[in-house]
Amino acid sequence: MDIEKRKFFIYTVCSIIFALFVVRLAYLQLFNKEELAKESDKNAVKTITVTPPRGLMYDRNGHVLVDNKPSYTVTITPSQFDKNNLNEVAGILEIPPDELLENLKSFKGTNRFNPAKIKRDVDFKVISFIAENRDRLLGVDYQTDAIRFYPNNFRGSHAFGYASEISEKGLSKQIGDYYKQGDVVGSNGLESTYEPYLRGVKGYDFITVDVKGRELGSLNDGKNDIPPVNGSDLILGMDRDLQEYAEKLMGDSRGAIIAVDPRTGEILCFVSKPDFDLSSFAGKTDHKVFSALLNDPEKPLFNRVVQTKYPPGSTWKMLMSMAAMGEGILTPTSTVACNGSFSYGNRSFADHGAYGNINVTRAIEVSANVFYYKMGLAVGIDNYYKYGKLFGFGQKTGIDIPNETSGLLPSQQYFDKRYGENKWTQGLLVSLGIGQGELGVSPVQMVAYTAALAMNGLYCQPHFVTKIRSNSTGLEEDVKFEQRRIDMPQAYYDAVKKGMFLVVNGNGTAGNIKSSEFTLCGKTGTAQNSSGKNHSWFVGFAPFDDPKIAICVMGENEGWGSSFGAPVAGALMVRYLGGPGKTFDGDIKSVAGGQD
Repeated sequence: MDIEKRKFFIYTVCSIIFALFVVRLAYLQLFNKEELAKESDKNAVKTITVTPPRGLMYDRNGHVLVDNKPSYTVTITPSQFDKNNLNEVAGILEIPPDELLENLKSFKGTNRFNPAKIKRDVDFKVISFIAENRDRLLGVDYQTDAIRFYPNNFRGSHAFGYASEISEKGLSKQIGDYYKQGDVVGSNGLESTYEPYLRGVKGYDFITVDVKGRELGSLNDGKNDIPPVNGSDLILGMDRDLQEYAEKLMGDSRGAIIAVDPRTGEILCFVSKPDFDLSSFAGKTDHKVFSALLNDPEKPLFNRVVQTKYPPGSTWKMLMSMAAMGEGILTPTSTVACNGSFSYGNRSFADHGAYGNINVTRAIEVSANVFYYKMGLAVGIDNYYKYGKLFGFGQKTGIDIPNETSGLLPSQQYFDKRYGENKWTQGLLVSLGIGQGELGVSPVQMVAYTAALAMNGLYCQPHFVTKIRSNSTGLEEDVKFEQRRIDMPQAYYDAVKKGMFLVVNGNGTAGNIKSSEFTLCGKTGTAQNSSGKNHSWFVGFAPFDDPKIAICVMGENEGWGSSFGAPVAGALMVRYLGGPGKTFDGDIKSVAGGQD
């Protein structure tokens, strides 16, 4: 190739390259201007996420149960942070340097100027140090957030729950992209169930920065900022005074208390003991604190109201009565001989006494075991399961907090699977008739069943929240829960409720809680425990003619139902009906004689 041809080839290639540059430049300037401007803004604008305060929780009378308070959160902008300051910053934040470095590496995002939340709820002296050394501690800053505050003299730990920093797993499983690293999400209790309402809507402040990330001022004088929307408030059916009194009465005992309005299913008080201090979870939870709770042999994180599966003892006898009458085995007036013991096969089953020929009402009043041994056999496993399901056992109630158990309601299929088909005997039904054996219930199931008896078959789903109030509009939205009718003759309910009336006001096992002002009704229960002292149960409602409260008390290893469950329940029913400050006027000492 001669020189002229080579020159021509080079000029041609250069001309083509130049032309391509011109065309590309024209395209970028004339046709892609807006897109490039946006990309440019990304690198010149610092976005500050404004997390709104979570919605509050109120009781039925407007008292604040769960509040917020201001707190300082330390942030670090990874692209600006001088690693020469790592040890110093880690020291003032009380975070190991390696952990702090890993935290910074883990934060993802396209904008190198956006700050990452490193530690919540830090002391003011830390903030003062950062403010005084801002020029030296490049990229280290702070912002004000709201954290939970509990203004009352009770805990409500298992009801309210807590919010904590979202995990990597939580981030990957979220629907949408609302949550970012360092965000807080409801992790348990009402905080978890109502998270979409409580969290609110984030806001954003846009600040212009130079190439080194130094702030120049608000973008467009703040006109582009997006204000946050505070989370919605929850209005609960809980009664503040009753909750405080219930926790006081439970004291250091292990167990559970739940009371509802039987007309609606609204939860009036909710206690699981042992419990824990929710304020420990308000900021950034100390791993040592959480580990101690997790490994505590008393299991304070275990929600005994919704997660226990204990036999209910004699509190089950009303259900057996309804099943026997429902299947025509009994009528409200027919009698069964109860002579002090019952023999089946080569085993004798004892009773508290010999009562002669008695009907359903009398059997409940004196808690006659022989009566219900016989009913267990007569009803049979299929009907046992049928009526148990009808009154809400063997299934979740649907209470509006997580981790509820279904309990254990044995069936033909269950026994066949456990013991082998045709390899179990009807003798198992004898113990089931008095609420023992392979039957497991939770206090929330028991209170829903008791409330249904009190309301002549109206079964209401237990729930905390009655209304959700928007902080942006002020409008309140009613929260709907299931109600259904257990359709059985009124005479059956009357017979059972009369028995529960006589348990307290006749010659029954809870005469120690008889009140001169309010007609209390109920049933004691003592559940046998192979690994220790028996569990104490009591279920009841009041007043007899117009029920306004239904209650279940369960005391782990507290012995007779009459010695713990009944006095606690009686005092709470009187307190609720009589108002704040009202105390029980009867003798609430233990009933002697070892009764249910």
